[in-house]
Amino acid sequence: MKAGIVGLPNVGKSTLFNCLSNAKAQSANFPFCTIEPNIGVVNVPDTRLQKLEELVNPERVLPATVEIVDIAGLVKGASKGEGLGNQFLGNIRETDAILHVLRCFDNENIVHVDGSVNPVRDKETIDIELQLKDLETVDKKLEKVKRAAKTGNKEAQKEEAVLLKIKQGLETGTSVRALDISKEDRAEFVKPLQFITDKPVMYVCNVDEDAATTGNAYVEQVKAAVANENAEVIFLAVGTEADITELESYEERQMFLEDLGLTEPGSAKLIRGAYKLLDLETYFTAGVKEVRAWTIPVGATAPQAAGVIHTDFEKGFIRAEVIAYNDFVSYGSEAKVKEAGKMRVEGKEYIVKDGDVMHFRFNV
Repeated sequence: MKAGIVGLPNVGKSTLFNCLSNAKAQSANFPFCTIEPNIGVVNVPDTRLQKLEELVNPERVLPATVEIVDIAGLVKGASKGEGLGNQFLGNIRETDAILHVLRCFDNENIVHVDGSVNPVRDKETIDIELQLKDLETVDKKLEKVKRAAKTGNKEAQKEEAVLLKIKQGLETGTSVRALDISKEDRAEFVKPLQFITDKPVMYVCNVDEDAATTGNAYVEQVKAAVANENAEVIFLAVGTEADITELESYEERQMFLEDLGLTEPGSAKLIRGAYKLLDLETYFTAGVKEVRAWTIPVGATAPQAAGVIHTDFEKGFIRAEVIAYNDFVSYGSEAKVKEAGKMRVEGKEYIVKDGDVMHFRFNV
């Protein structure tokens, strides 16, 4: 599962990517600096992992990770191949969620591709290009479905109605994710077509250092513009975040953050947001060899969670021994949890809860 960073050229995408992944993607003050997408595997900040480390004192600790893709800047006309449009749109289609970076700072030394700072206009520019690409997709599919619908095929008629609704929405500037379509119809007719504007989105407002703790008027404009989208809006000072990642020690970084009035880097909030956007959650394994966070989709069963460790664990699943994270912390060890009768034995139907500490029994 991966989240793609998108936006106009020169809004801070590659600088943000560098902050998140500590990979040094090229970032420069001119459009199309990024052509091939950069991919970074990013650790998900989780204070629960630190707490388990304190209690278990393992040989190593492994956090959960999420893949972030830095996609080159889109411009007007991308859907018709302007700039490097088709390639960029293909890269976005391959991601599972979108982190849409908007420039929300004034700086005359950094060129804006449209000559002025207006994040709501910038958002609409990108939206239109993505919607036009989705319109191509829906038109192609409708051609086939209409032929089948004319023969009286009930399923095709049902699909045609959903596709026409999508087409009408896109033509009036409404993204697929914002359309009122039933859960069943989305699963059957919408999801297989991989519409770009159906992907979950988070708007990332790139502000200057002065607005790092409170945001600014540009951020408020973005919030008002996306109020009906059921999308999260966060703000962070990407340039300042880049400065923080350059500092050598944890202590130096904390001092820098305190001076700004922040308790943690904004990038940590963004990574957790991306994880949530991708509909992912975490369970833990905790032993003296290692304490580890494992990534699973929300709603995964115990055997599916076991399969993340190794496919044999899922095939030969017998049972899972489960401790709620809060019980592990309040009793202080696995042995004390067992003594208190707080360890549960769960079978194949168990839906894993975020934060469960688990041990699997299997037989292959």
